[in-house]
Amino acid sequence: MKILMVSAEAVPFAKTGGLADMVSALAIQLSKMGHDVKIVMPRYYKIDRAKLQKLEGPMAISAGIQETWSAVYTTAMPGCESLKVYFIDHEACFGRDGVYGVAGETDFHDNPYRFAVLCHGAFQLCRKLGWFPDIIHAHDWSACLAPVLLKHVCRYCGFEKTASVLTIHNLGYQGQYSKDSFPALGIDWGLFYGASFEHNGGINFLQAGISSSDMITTVSPTYAREIQTPEGGFGMDGLLRERSAVVRGILNGADLTQWNPSTDKKIPFRYSAKDMSGKAKCKAELQKKMGLPVREDVPVIGIVTRLAEQKGIAEIFAPGYGSMYDMCTKMDVQFAVLGSGESWCENEINVLQSKLPNMRAYIGYDDALSHLIEAGSDFFLMPSKYEPCGLNQIYSMLYGTLPIVRRTGGLADTVANYNENNADGTGFVFDNLTPRAVFDTVGWAVWAYYNKKQDIRKMQLRGMDTTFSWDSAANGYLEVYKEALSRGCGI
Repeated sequence: MKILMVSAEAVPFAKTGGLADMVSALAIQLSKMGHDVKIVMPRYYKIDRAKLQKLEGPMAISAGIQETWSAVYTTAMPGCESLKVYFIDHEACFGRDGVYGVAGETDFHDNPYRFAVLCHGAFQLCRKLGWFPDIIHAHDWSACLAPVLLKHVCRYCGFEKTASVLTIHNLGYQGQYSKDSFPALGIDWGLFYGASFEHNGGINFLQAGISSSDMITTVSPTYAREIQTPEGGFGMDGLLRERSAVVRGILNGADLTQWNPSTDKKIPFRYSAKDMSGKAKCKAELQKKMGLPVREDVPVIGIVTRLAEQKGIAEIFAPGYGSMYDMCTKMDVQFAVLGSGESWCENEINVLQSKLPNMRAYIGYDDALSHLIEAGSDFFLMPSKYEPCGLNQIYSMLYGTLPIVRRTGGLADTVANYNENNADGTGFVFDNLTPRAVFDTVGWAVWAYYNKKQDIRKMQLRGMDTTFSWDSAANGYLEVYKEALSRGCGI
């Protein structure tokens, strides 16, 4: 099967979140299974042209009110020579820092035009290569113009046998802009309503993509159900219920080449389910690095997160409201925190650690430290308001670290709640996102650490033995692709 992934980001070239990991991991797995897969994405400023191969001749792109031109570069995906990545090189659009925005402008004002260039460019790339895919797989709102173009513009211009799949990685980001931005998309005004762009008088990329795609996926089964409810639908629940027959939830896998405690070169001591001694040594190293008292007998709770509302940060850190101060003063426990994001939360974390000797934080992001926190912690706290899939809870289980999570999205699909009667489960789960629920569930986990050590060990080993490979996910997407072809092309 020939598959074109259209994405604003893909590791190792550009990343702002889990979307980039998923695009590359899925594409690599499908390629290794023998499918002809290509990725098309922008060439951002930080992606060095000198390390890429330039395709001959410029490429015309019909975005905006007049035709524009771009160059195209390519390279093989590191570790997978059969997977080619193509970069749309348009200096005015992508020759800048940031994927969607930067600190001073978190959402670039010309994003509608930038991602129109990407999506129009994807079709032009296929023509340039003489390669017409069976599936165009669009990822999130920034690629949503691709299924619109396929359905309303390009279907009978060489793409008669092509179907579209849209993966919603996070429904909270929809690409909403003023109606004045519509001409930048390079399509007829009739599609403002005809392709369902219109939303509250403006345009909504994700809404148009949901309306136009042959199949729609999300990154976990529970999230696929949640986005069809008023509570989790961000205003799109009615449309998603209308299209529920084509909505599927497929749980992301984990990159086991990067996240495996027995081979991880980013942690000081490696270990496995057969020999856990390296985990205790990693715990001591984590305590030293974070400036916590080195104690083998105290539970360490790790937090690696974006400091954003979605992640339940208010319930942990908000002044006079969050549970962190009470947890640190009323329990014999330690916290190791890594994250960045909303300034109020960064400031409050610094205030808290100045008062609490058993809580230490690093504001920012450090990849090696994130691996050490997963390896050296006993528990991992992840009280998300919503979580489409989540990866840290998966990494935690693979590293013998028990997740403490809210029952939502991918967290509900991956973490089994502790059962005190038979030591079943792989973590600790709660339902209502409140500071009290966070406090009580952490307290339950800490109690088990001190009083149910055999149960803790059984859950650790069970989590480390769980399979989170991309094999089953890739097979799930292949089934979706086949269904998309049957719906989109009448096969």
